[in-house]
Amino acid sequence: MSAPFTVPGLDEATAEKVVSILQDRLYNENEAALILKHAHWNVTGPNFIAVHEMLDPQVDAVRDQADETAERIAALGGSPEGTPDGIVRSRTWEPFAAKGRASTEYYLKALVTYYDSLIKADREAIKELDELDVISSNIVQDHVQVLEQFQWFMHSHLV
Repeated sequence: MSAPFTVPGLDEATAEKVVSILQDRLYNENEAALILKHAHWNVTGPNFIAVHEMLDPQVDAVRDQADETAERIAALGGSPEGTPDGIVRSRTWEPFAAKGRASTEYYLKALVTYYDSLIKADREAIKELDELDVISSNIVQDHVQVLEQFQWFMHSHLV
């Protein structure tokens, strides 16, 4: 990375490790916003309006999370990558399986599975970040708390 600067209290090597972890989270957050919008456009059937309207605030929240993650990367002296190529090139998780117009149940089940992966990856990042940079760890902790709530909303629609 050879950062021209980093935040006080972190050496360059530590900042580079933190940036790498946060960049992975940024890829995942940017993809999640796209996936949630995809589901928003394609849900059909019973509970359509409830699910359709539930997804937009989630899109906004995940976009805000991505912005916060990217700004943390920049504050650490990194250069956040927010391109679609970066997401595809660096994906370490399963791609979202749901395609086309389909029932709310179909999309909710697919989103619950996607959130499982996203939350698990965030929790793994938290473990690593706890040792490196508590500020970055706290950011991801805040993000995962919101994601867990959104996943609970989806589970509640499926019972």
